[in-house]
Amino acid sequence: MMNLYKMLFFLMLMLGTIISISSKSWLGVWMGLEINLLSIIPLTNNSKEPWSTEASMKYFITQAVASMILLMGILTENLWENLLMKNFYEWQMMSNMFITTALLMKMGAAPFHFWFPEVMEGLSWMSNLIMMTWQKIAPMITLMYVNFYETFIVMVILTSTMTGSILGLNQTSMRKMLTFSSINHMGWMLAILMFNETMWIWYFIIYSMMNVLLTYMMSKMNINLISQFMETEKIDYSSKMFLSMNLFSLGGIPPFIGFLPKWFTIQALIMNKMFLMTTIMIILTLITLYFYMRITLMMVSMMNSKSITFKTGKNKKMKKTSTMNFMFLVSLIISTLILTWK
Repeated sequence: MMNLYKMLFFLMLMLGTIISISSKSWLGVWMGLEINLLSIIPLTNNSKEPWSTEASMKYFITQAVASMILLMGILTENLWENLLMKNFYEWQMMSNMFITTALLMKMGAAPFHFWFPEVMEGLSWMSNLIMMTWQKIAPMITLMYVNFYETFIVMVILTSTMTGSILGLNQTSMRKMLTFSSINHMGWMLAILMFNETMWIWYFIIYSMMNVLLTYMMSKMNINLISQFMETEKIDYSSKMFLSMNLFSLGGIPPFIGFLPKWFTIQALIMNKMFLMTTIMIILTLITLYFYMRITLMMVSMMNSKSITFKTGKNKKMKKTSTMNFMFLVSLIISTLILTWK
């Protein structure tokens, strides 16, 4: 019966997102986001774990505040349109700022990320996956239809990449580290969203695939802290190798597929002559590679001759996951051949 309820709420979660991205009015967007919010709370809440209840309450409060700001922006926009006020430019600017701020708060982009790490820390890996992927779809697609101001969005992009890079350095929790990595990726996705919506879709799909594999491995290996990677008896050699490949792909290191969307983003920024912004984003992203290099070196340094054995055959699910991880190694080469094919 519980699984039936979860399936029902999951369908409502998908329905809320679809309503938001397909609505022709701002009121319909707000309604879809509210359905999405009311559906995800039962999915993330676990009565057996008090941490998940606390995280769900924090998420509900912050999302409710963001919904109020969004509704205020919608009402402000309708006010200056219906009353035909003289200072309509100032009213439109205020309305767009309200709507943009609300959407950025809902997706957890910096500097509106204050709720994101604490909420993620108290949720399960499955709930973390939903937060990092599905819950970003509606706010980001809705942001495409807002006449946002370039200076404000550039500040949000740089703040997100900086926050995700610097604040993730001293994290010991794997969930928080991936949260700040997600904030960093949000900066890159917002950057490509400014110029090319199609490439944003590809970026989001690739990023979601990497998170699916990574969170699945974290859940199956029951890893919550970075220090747990030092336990060589818990993780076999093949899992460590494929986990390292996935982390490098998430960091955007060639020849992994995670490099492709960042390369397209860099190209789009350079073509629009945003050289300083591109340089800053690249430098800040190099800091995030330290997260993944630290985990990889931690796993490799604790290896011994006994741990270098492939044990994935005993677990068919982990074997399939390892195979999918290996596909990331050659996927950039294959995608490059497809894109350059004439």
